[in-house]
Amino acid sequence: MRERYYPLNSLKEGHWFKLICGASFQHLPTVRNLTLAYTLAGADCIDVAADPAAIAAAKEAVQVASQLQFWAKNHKFGYQARPLIMASINDGEDPHFRKAEFDPTICPTDCWRPCEKICPAEAIVFSENRDAITPSYSGVIDELCYGCGRCLSVCPNQLIQARSYVCTPSSIASLVLQTGIDAIEIHTKVGRETDFQRLWNSIKPWVSHLKLIAISCQDGKGLIGYLQSLYEIISPLPCNLIWQTDGRPMTGDIGAGTTAATIKLSQKVLDAELPGYVQLAGGTNNSTVVKLTALGLLRNKSLEQEKDSINKFNTPISENKFIAGVAYGSYARILLSPILEKLEKMHKSQLEAIEFAYDTASVNTKDVNQNQSQNSQLTKLEAVPEILWEAVSLANSLVSQIKRL
Repeated sequence: MRERYYPLNSLKEGHWFKLICGASFQHLPTVRNLTLAYTLAGADCIDVAADPAAIAAAKEAVQVASQLQFWAKNHKFGYQARPLIMASINDGEDPHFRKAEFDPTICPTDCWRPCEKICPAEAIVFSENRDAITPSYSGVIDELCYGCGRCLSVCPNQLIQARSYVCTPSSIASLVLQTGIDAIEIHTKVGRETDFQRLWNSIKPWVSHLKLIAISCQDGKGLIGYLQSLYEIISPLPCNLIWQTDGRPMTGDIGAGTTAATIKLSQKVLDAELPGYVQLAGGTNNSTVVKLTALGLLRNKSLEQEKDSINKFNTPISENKFIAGVAYGSYARILLSPILEKLEKMHKSQLEAIEFAYDTASVNTKDVNQNQSQNSQLTKLEAVPEILWEAVSLANSLVSQIKRL
């Protein structure tokens, strides 16, 4: 039983680490490999799109990680137990739930394409880019786009639009029951009580199947009153609760200063003494834990054994004065992107070799099929041990910051 509930111990003890793959990010090989690397490094929760395929990719990676746990421990990585699988949903318009789109045929031929250069996910490509994942395609690669919106403002001709979507209440039952997720995160905004209530009504019948509910909200006028009203809507809650302070969404890879907004917001929510745990997101990066530690916002296990008043779900009530954890999105993905790109290039090189052999008829059909099968495994991080080690080592450098306190 300890293995099953270990992530919740991390939450209680104040060293919870969550990986955000992206509510709109649906590139399955990357979701799988990010999940594998961060799970082996000791992540407590993997947050993915509310998409059965993305959830399945993450669950497959978690299963592979369990098979590699002794390898991880021998390399002194942080794997302890299976992380929780969380799906993100929204009650209305939200930057996390959108995709960029444009018609490349109307782009001026003399455009210097700042959209392509600024995209952190390399989701914008043009057909002459030979290194692109889909080299014959121009425009936005839908499954790679995670909605950061950086391309929208830099297009000289304002040709890029955002396509948004909202979770439908009718999809909640199948999301919980058929995919077997452990947690749901609800993205909301100050002033949307009615929309939140509508969505919660569809979640409530299935909440007993979950171990955790997270509510993500940016700052705004009347924030604390809004969060208090949300708590009244969801009470009584038969599982753990996280308030996710979303400082500057999807900006953690821009610079060290982006983490300041979420730290400031977390202090505001902590001071309100709402029931539940407080966890950072939005602009988190390599500086986040350092700054939290300097401000005394993280519990130091070696110095303090705080005696919190807790309920039967181990959720501190009113007396929680520390941040319970940190979620990393764009920064965590960018950190591993060079390693995953190396894997992608190996896969592409092998594929080209197979195609060449087939075209020249230098090998028989049986050999081609065997090579194709072997090549398909190269999209999986564990297929190349030296690259797996690199990826987990990098992931561990981030996870260990909050784990070693």
